[in-house]
Amino acid sequence: MGQRKDMHHTAVLLWAFLSIPLLYGCISVGPDYVRPETPVAQAWHTGMDSGLTAVQTDPARLARWWETLGDPGLTNLMGRAVDNNLDLKQAISRVREARAQRSIAKAGLFPSLDATGSVTRSRGSENTGSGQSRTLYSAGLDAGWELDLFGGVRRSVEAAGADLQASREDLHDVLVSLTAEVGLNYIDLRTYQARLDVAEENLKTREESYELTRERYEAGLTDELDVQQARASLESARAGIPGLRTGMEESMNRLAVLLGVQPGMLHLELGQAKPLPVVPSSVAVGVPADVLRQRPDVRKAERELAAQTARVGVATAELYPKLTLNGSIGLDALNSGKLFTSGARSWSYGPGISWPVFHAGAIRQNIEVQSAMQEQALLTYESSVLGALEEVENALTSYAQEQHRRDSLNEAADAAGRAYEYARIKYEAGLTDFGTLLDAQRSLLSLQDDLATSNGTVTANLVRLYKALGGGWSTHDGTDDPDRQER
Repeated sequence: MGQRKDMHHTAVLLWAFLSIPLLYGCISVGPDYVRPETPVAQAWHTGMDSGLTAVQTDPARLARWWETLGDPGLTNLMGRAVDNNLDLKQAISRVREARAQRSIAKAGLFPSLDATGSVTRSRGSENTGSGQSRTLYSAGLDAGWELDLFGGVRRSVEAAGADLQASREDLHDVLVSLTAEVGLNYIDLRTYQARLDVAEENLKTREESYELTRERYEAGLTDELDVQQARASLESARAGIPGLRTGMEESMNRLAVLLGVQPGMLHLELGQAKPLPVVPSSVAVGVPADVLRQRPDVRKAERELAAQTARVGVATAELYPKLTLNGSIGLDALNSGKLFTSGARSWSYGPGISWPVFHAGAIRQNIEVQSAMQEQALLTYESSVLGALEEVENALTSYAQEQHRRDSLNEAADAAGRAYEYARIKYEAGLTDFGTLLDAQRSLLSLQDDLATSNGTVTANLVRLYKALGGGWSTHDGTDDPDRQER
């Protein structure tokens, strides 16, 4: 009879836990998240100029924008950076962390089950008892389940899921920044190399001018002033070269770090001068709405807003009662041989309820805290939208206007080259003074250096434009899957 009663109570306990889903309501307190409306202009304020078009961007082309520059060396560096960059590996680790946090939050939806066992040796006092020693053997299972009647746990799972999505967008944002940094430093390197070629060629020209002036001085055709001016001009040109070499070194060292290797390990590979990548004739930029869908920083801010909205619900759920079901099944005996007999069985079960009555307003203030943080997250999202649009507008203007500047510099450098040739011929013929030749040399060097810099700036501004558009990642390339990266 007692055995049947034990079985009956055990069945009741199991039924109570298995019927828990029937007790769950559909109540989830706190605000339900609604993606904020983001009205934006239909077109960019900056006019489409210098190869820019409002055609919708090709996601695959935007994801690997560096291939549009047609430079195999740059493409190779990009692949190595994505494989080895340390910042990217950290971002991948943060995604794994967020995924584990979501799993922890989900665990709150399920009951907990703990196995226990102990052997306790005790002796009572002779003054208050028998003074005898005894050994107690026990084993059992303890179960507990807090019912998520008001959705606090569900809201926490919702928040953790949004955090996971935000961490993935952070990974995408790191990719965008990484590819842009590799591109910009590579272009800086090629620009320094081009400027160094101009400086070294100009140095040879000034050496020739100095020798010519010194010969004319020795022949009595000019004075000491021209010789010293020629010498000053020569040394001034020579003084500009170390700064360019320093810039080259810094660019190569920075590229090495971006690729996850020690500075100096790319010098053999990149030290030889090569031409700048050529920008494509046409660049599709789409419309503002396309950018907001593509930009990882905007997407991340939106997911963080969703997570914070769910946390308001988590805090609100603390106002309501909590219902828990607890139960245990155990074995207790004073003799190990009797531990597994029917008489050693013990059990307990029953519901428990707790309801906060007085916490000096702490719970409601926590709701206020979370609501204020939700407001801040909304403002951060709106700010990221404005910042993204501003960055694209500025990048569009910079790319187009620098091309106009480069065209003018190209014309000016051609004219300065012809002016220098005329000045040199007239100086050699004694028809003009050295000051005129010197001015022509200075103007030519300045314009050639500006032109080389502008050529690099045009390409660099295109890289900045691609970054502003959110280029450098794709939802189809698997970069948001840390498990794939680890394999």
